[in-house]
Amino acid sequence: MLRISRLAIRNVRPAFRSAVDCRIAIRNSSTKLHRPPPDSSHESSIPPLPPRPSSGSTRAENRKQAFRLLLIITASVSLGSILAQLSQWDLTKRAAKVLSEKGLESSTSPLSTLDRPVYADEKQSAMAYAEITELLGADTVSATRDDIASHADSAWISHHAEKDQRPGLVVFPKSTEQVSGIMKICHKYRVPIVPFSGGTSLEGHFIQTRNGITIDFRNMGEIIQLHQDDLDVVVQPAVGWELLNEYLKEYGLFFPPDPGPGAEIGGMIGTGCSGTNAARYGTMREWVLSLTVVLADGTIVKTRQRPRKSSAGYNLTNLIIGSEGTLGIVTEATLKLAVLPQETTVAVASFPSVKQATQAVQEIVRKGIPVAAVELLDKEMMKCINAAGETSRDWREEHTLFFKFGGTPNGVKEQIKETRNVVKQFGSKSFDFAKSQTEREELWEARKEALWSTLAMGGDNDSCWTTDVAVPVSRLSEVVSETRADMDQSGILGTIVGHVGDGNFHALILYNDTNKHIVEGVVHRLVERAIAMEGTCTGEHGVGMVKRPYLETELGKEAVDMMRRLKLALDPLRLLNADKVINIDPSVTLKKLDVESLKSSRSK
Repeated sequence: MLRISRLAIRNVRPAFRSAVDCRIAIRNSSTKLHRPPPDSSHESSIPPLPPRPSSGSTRAENRKQAFRLLLIITASVSLGSILAQLSQWDLTKRAAKVLSEKGLESSTSPLSTLDRPVYADEKQSAMAYAEITELLGADTVSATRDDIASHADSAWISHHAEKDQRPGLVVFPKSTEQVSGIMKICHKYRVPIVPFSGGTSLEGHFIQTRNGITIDFRNMGEIIQLHQDDLDVVVQPAVGWELLNEYLKEYGLFFPPDPGPGAEIGGMIGTGCSGTNAARYGTMREWVLSLTVVLADGTIVKTRQRPRKSSAGYNLTNLIIGSEGTLGIVTEATLKLAVLPQETTVAVASFPSVKQATQAVQEIVRKGIPVAAVELLDKEMMKCINAAGETSRDWREEHTLFFKFGGTPNGVKEQIKETRNVVKQFGSKSFDFAKSQTEREELWEARKEALWSTLAMGGDNDSCWTTDVAVPVSRLSEVVSETRADMDQSGILGTIVGHVGDGNFHALILYNDTNKHIVEGVVHRLVERAIAMEGTCTGEHGVGMVKRPYLETELGKEAVDMMRRLKLALDPLRLLNADKVINIDPSVTLKKLDVESLKSSRSK
């Protein structure tokens, strides 16, 4: 009521001034106030003013009249304000009811509060494609069979596209402005969009589940500017990390994240990848300063400036990293760089068991020995490498750790010495380190051939399921040992390779139509095992479509609902890389995992 009273008082002030003016007019007036009596032949709805009082009582009567007028005005204004306020409350209440029904008054967005997404029909899609073709030119769009097929699926991914999951059009923009124009057209017609750079992702990231357009960044592969003194570089999304490091080498610099061959910066940002250097240098998140991002409606956003640190506002850069193209499309990135170490070398140590090898890694991490990389290749992997015959030497067919060292000459010597002592403590059968560039390349050669050697062991109809998990380093020995035992007991050919310095490892498993269900079970148990050990369903590959069912188990329903709210805030039409990371369609049901029962069975 206090609010209404104040509102009423605020509204009465003009009326009060009018009443005062009226009082003055009455005091100063003469016979002009008297109206003639109404014509007897016409009734008037306005009563005549009373006769002018005698001069002795004029002032008192005028005051009473003005006061009555003021009360009438005040009452009417107050009543109007109250009615307006009640009307506003009613509108607010009705709006709150609508928001409640849609789940929009909540801080999260449970899937049950969503309607099914609505996308362009065939006619609307054709109109959008025509406008995009006009915007870009006919030479930068394609609907050929080869282009459609190469952007729909690949031999590497573990979740293959259905026959009808194909892009309707592939476009090849040349600038941020063109990407913005494409997005505006797609937003107008509700056409889904999938970004595509290197195409090396493994979890179904670029599958066109909603038959929209695919944006291929092959025409946006420039190194825009190197700031040598600031140790950063500005690049477009189709720059490959290998090409970038070749360019930077002559300046004595390098970009540390090193995922698989062929990966490009756009996809690396999308998945938040890392690589062999993660043990010392961290993941992609630590090496991105700023991004230029095009949002679902075509808005262009720069997430921050170039300083090495900033406390200005929300960290939009890290919001986009790892979002897999579901929140915005990256068209430019400013990356941090590191100085090439004065000296680098590698070493190899073999062990009689996976447990001893992983325990040695745990001890190296605990002691803080600054190795640049530590990679595990298990016994089966070393057998595959020898059988493939693609390296220049024969290897011990034992569980093997590959180390990379970098720093000053004295620093590297100290790292080698400390590492040798640790691996010896955990039963290492050998410890060889490179004494020359040739030996360094020879020793690291086996690590580079790991995937290809596993593939070489398969038949013509075999594919390779590549998956990854990560756990706290203290649980590494346990999870790797149990996974190795599970693969052996399942009668499948699988190998383990991992960036084990940060608790991350990969399983490479060969399969075909006859044993795919067995491999699916092994992968399922691997992910369950990692989550039960307070780990993650993916350390660097990303979620895509394959790992979606595990996200709620790992993080909780509330966290996933919060992610969905972020998605809807930035992409309310659900156009950007639909069906990746989180479920956006209530008609799609994902299997829920029971990790608690797994924990119970393991403890028994």
